[in-house]
Amino acid sequence: MIPTRRTLLAVTVATLLPLTACGGGSGSSGSSSSAGGTYTFWDPYPQFDASSDWGKRVTACGTAAGVKLKRTAYDTTDLGNKALLAAQQGNAPDLMLVDNPVVSTLVEAGILTKTSDLGLGTASIQKNIIGAGTIGGASYGVPIGANTLALYYNKKVLSAAGVDPASVKDWASLTAALKKVKAAGKKGITFSAINTEEGSFQFLPWFWGAGGDLTKLDSTQGVAALTLWKQWVDAGYAPKDVLQNTQTTSWQEFATGEYAFSENGTWQLGNADKAGFPYGVVNIPGQNGGSAPVPTGGEFVTVPVQKDTSRYDVSKKIVTCLTSPTNLLATDTTLMYVAPTAAVQAEQVKKNAELQPWVTAVGAARGRTSGGLGTKYPTISQPMWTAVQAALSGSKSPQDALATAQSSAQKG
Repeated sequence: MIPTRRTLLAVTVATLLPLTACGGGSGSSGSSSSAGGTYTFWDPYPQFDASSDWGKRVTACGTAAGVKLKRTAYDTTDLGNKALLAAQQGNAPDLMLVDNPVVSTLVEAGILTKTSDLGLGTASIQKNIIGAGTIGGASYGVPIGANTLALYYNKKVLSAAGVDPASVKDWASLTAALKKVKAAGKKGITFSAINTEEGSFQFLPWFWGAGGDLTKLDSTQGVAALTLWKQWVDAGYAPKDVLQNTQTTSWQEFATGEYAFSENGTWQLGNADKAGFPYGVVNIPGQNGGSAPVPTGGEFVTVPVQKDTSRYDVSKKIVTCLTSPTNLLATDTTLMYVAPTAAVQAEQVKKNAELQPWVTAVGAARGRTSGGLGTKYPTISQPMWTAVQAALSGSKSPQDALATAQSSAQKG
């Protein structure tokens, strides 16, 4: 996922108006029971026009299904809200590509069809990836790919500070590395702690890496994670502007060449190659070692409920085309996504060995709405990012900030 599409994600999910039932119908025109006609497809990629590789792939999949596929691209926030409104008015698109945490909200509103009802198989998809779109044991879409977070590092900065990146195995060794970097006259680590979903997204690996549970924000594990970040800011290992940093501005700091580490995503690989200094990638460590669970980003191809159910046959063909192994390899390479299946992941790594740490990270990733959280996630995420802001700014201790967050989340 491109970071600007994640920024307002929690706001998107929280502001989507619940519907008791879907209006059915279709916003497309043309024959519905035979080949031909026009089918509608919405996606969150306004940066890709019809001439892009993605635009051409969408058109080609429509052609292969015997129809014209009319594509409309929206920002993620707009797409979710327009989906609910269109369904309410009875003119939902035939297909939508939506950000994975939004799936549960659309399902609760009665908008999406089950993959099993469409005859779409998901057995080959990694369980933790399909889990973000699974509600009540049923999946409601097919993931087109996934992305997540890891630590980029500047090889020159670490070398000058006498730090071997392979030594970073847990929080203690990472903090020790940051101390050496600062002593060598360079800067430590950049990340985003902004008061939006980006802040929660970046905090989750540390929260989960300590063994935290999103239903118990003020647990000792959660407090440990927030204390770690506060210690870094207080010691000058991380800049105070993490409070305002988006994932984009945090990356821009790393791109100056002054920082040792940057917590950021798969989508920055292209920028990393252009940064002008040698870099590497390591997985975010858990508190006591191993790779920390990281949140999954990425989108699901979904089929909204239609009044004319005969349209589903063509929609199924289009979904199958967009998510076929051959097309996934090309599409996920374009989007800098990790494929949702082991077979395609292996092909990606064969073509680009730099993707191996990301494949490992995605394998350990968790859906933000998984574990039965569903639409409860936004009511937890907002208090969590508010707690991070309070603790790092010094207005509250990590313990008090998370206690307030837990109280707020329970009310939500």
